[in-house]
Amino acid sequence: MNRLAGEPSAYLRQHAHNPVAWQPFDEAAFAEAVARDVPIFLSVGYAACHWCHVMAGESFEDPAIGVYLNQHFVSIKVDREERPDVDDTYMAATQALSGQGGWPMSVFLTPEGKAFYAGTYFPPQPVSGQPSFAQVLEAVEEAWRMRRDQVEETAQSLAETLAQPLWQVHTNVRDAVELPTGQGPDWLGPGEKALAAMAAAEDLRHGGLGQAPKFPPTPGLEFLLLLATSGTQTAAQARGLAGRTLGAMVHSALFDQLGGGFARYSVTADWSEPHYEKMLYDNAGLLQVLVRWIRLLESEPLEDQNSWVAACPPSVAPLGSAAAREAATATVHWLLTELRLQGGAFASSLDADTVVSGVHHEGASYQWNMTELQDAAREIEENSAAALDLAAAVGQAMGISADAGAGDSHPLHPGAPLTGRQQQQWQQLKPALLRRRATRIMPSRDDKVVAAWNAMLMRALAEGAMVLEEPTWLVAAVELGEYLHSVHWDGTLSRVSHDGVARGIKGLLEDYAACANGFLTLYAATGDTRWFEFSGELVAAAEQEFIVDSVVFNQGAASAGHPVQGSRCADPFDNATTGGVALLAEAFTTWSAYTGSARHRAMAESMLATVPELAARAPRSAGGMLGAALALAAGPLELAIVGAPGELREALIRQAWLSGSPGMALAVGDGVDTQTVPLLAGRTAASSPLAYVCRNMVCARPVESPEELQQLVSRPHRVSRPHHAKAE
Repeated sequence: MNRLAGEPSAYLRQHAHNPVAWQPFDEAAFAEAVARDVPIFLSVGYAACHWCHVMAGESFEDPAIGVYLNQHFVSIKVDREERPDVDDTYMAATQALSGQGGWPMSVFLTPEGKAFYAGTYFPPQPVSGQPSFAQVLEAVEEAWRMRRDQVEETAQSLAETLAQPLWQVHTNVRDAVELPTGQGPDWLGPGEKALAAMAAAEDLRHGGLGQAPKFPPTPGLEFLLLLATSGTQTAAQARGLAGRTLGAMVHSALFDQLGGGFARYSVTADWSEPHYEKMLYDNAGLLQVLVRWIRLLESEPLEDQNSWVAACPPSVAPLGSAAAREAATATVHWLLTELRLQGGAFASSLDADTVVSGVHHEGASYQWNMTELQDAAREIEENSAAALDLAAAVGQAMGISADAGAGDSHPLHPGAPLTGRQQQQWQQLKPALLRRRATRIMPSRDDKVVAAWNAMLMRALAEGAMVLEEPTWLVAAVELGEYLHSVHWDGTLSRVSHDGVARGIKGLLEDYAACANGFLTLYAATGDTRWFEFSGELVAAAEQEFIVDSVVFNQGAASAGHPVQGSRCADPFDNATTGGVALLAEAFTTWSAYTGSARHRAMAESMLATVPELAARAPRSAGGMLGAALALAAGPLELAIVGAPGELREALIRQAWLSGSPGMALAVGDGVDTQTVPLLAGRTAASSPLAYVCRNMVCARPVESPEELQQLVSRPHRVSRPHHAKAE
């Protein structure tokens, strides 16, 4: 047993019994490398990673490999989800050294932590010109021993290169008490150019962007749905692209047709073969996208919807409202039943592999063959012929071949919306299949709680509760908020907790910013001012922790463990989730709408100044920044609803949540407490509740009917700079 046995990370504990003398990423490991004067082997992965398991079984459990590593290296294991700062730094080094990246990531370092050789998965035997892991180890050890000067020169040169940031995002705030009146930047222009580039990348045959491997473009979808509400000429095009992409994913094997929830990505271009790991961050982001898609469809006039749907190519149908509701509901059910932990937080992931008798089988829990469909059908149909007919019909609809017997199993993937008859047959057989799946060995769960991902889910649950009128979702969101506030916050935010105890590094930029946005949404949904006040603490802490000399950083003060090499500057691009810079710009924008803070508005504008260049260089990776810019283009919408609780006020609140305006700041009050939330200050109601609608802090007359409110909130605006913003 090595030093990983006492670590809380499920991924690290998976390697506790390897013959490799693994150590966590800390001062003790680096000190040993210095004392022994040997290089470091750094292995980075995560609990749900299929190829991480493969390399572990082939190499890290090999006694001979263990002996060699222990003699010639200090070996360090890193959970990339606990330490994304470490992962980002050495991923940049890996890409620079090898031209590619991924997990497992294998990096060789000097005792000071500077990378000099790297790769990803190395096989146990040479394959297609790729050396075996043993050969790599021997070559690295020989280079360290025989060509030490060259190795250290390479390491130093790369370290100096990586220390120079590719991007610097600035927050150059002016000291003016009041911002000048006038037209601000054209935030919509870059968005429309990005839309054109994304449309050019659309797979018109199978749906989605690009070819295999095909990932859910979650931040890009969020941007498209915000653009779809802009009232511009490209809004219909944005709707169509978002709808077709969602339709392709939901009607595919990427979406768990039985249990709900999305897999990480598809190995194939037609979405038929998923990479089976199911991540919290994917499902939190896609739940929010589904909620916003439902809101768009159900608030859009039917004639407008028919117009853009008719323009879609026949090969890929956009996701319908009923199917979207079913997918959102199934995803929340999966989250609540399979990822929710005691205390209300949510685990990080389910593994890609199912372990049966010690052997890893990728996706085995989710695959079916015709024999299994027939056995399930016999539970429902006593007549053998009817059972066979039902199994055959469902198999045909779900992509299971009639001759797919034992050993030839596949995921369920309809590939297109089911017809009425197919849907009826599927619903008939589905309960029996669920009962059978409940008896299977299921993938292991990583119970690590990550602040950013949980905050993203909290936001999606709260928004979904209000749009879809699902009160139990809001209860879950509040319980999650209580957990994050009580466990992850003590004046600073912790990134990770295990078993209700925070430990490890301080929160990174995405943790603070995602939590600020999540708690602002929770306030809007509940009206509980505790969450508004906590959002203010997070916004203030993020500003203090991650902005130094007007430059935005990804890391704050020194975190636990050995200091990380490379640049600390924040990267403005998205990854699987919206990037931290975009999340912070969104938080500053929304906070300024609630409080009238010109300073936070100005910081957001400055941070988004790079949007045109980002969108031109990598439009599919700039969705978060483009979406934050659209919130500025929309005002953002500031909406205060004031009056006694009751049916009339609830009708106004319901209409507000259906608006879909980018960056909407919604405050609900009774007209008594007008001190805590500045957006409610001076807002009163007499005999009937009133809704006050403002953009750029310029307000229309208050209205008292949902119909009048709908007219105000649906009006598109391009103004992007406040007219009368107060400094704090």
